[in-house]
Amino acid sequence: MLAKANRVTSAADYKRIVRTGRRRRGALTLTYGRPHEPGQPLRMGVIVAKNVGGAVVRNRVRRRIKAIGWELAREVGGVDVVVRALPPASGAPFALLEGEVRSAVRSLAGREPA
Repeated sequence: MLAKANRVTSAADYKRIVRTGRRRRGALTLTYGRPHEPGQPLRMGVIVAKNVGGAVVRNRVRRRIKAIGWELAREVGGVDVVVRALPPASGAPFALLEGEVRSAVRSLAGREPA
């Protein structure tokens, strides 16, 4: 689970990141990122809509993305991120989902080329 300092919690923050942030699209996720002060920790929000699957499937996908974010919070900072799961994420192996989210977040944080 992400620490409170590493979570995007308000609807206004979600809206601001999605509308004004840069975007990275993958096969499993759509990731939005918006930089903030360099010394600040990574903040992450997760969106998993009903088109991904039933409640059990959506919660599994959400937990997986949050687990990836928990590890990324130690490596990346200075960016707010919202990860939107796409329907193929429901059946994807964890390693594939992790690679895509990790690459997108690092790219949005300026640590990898786009």
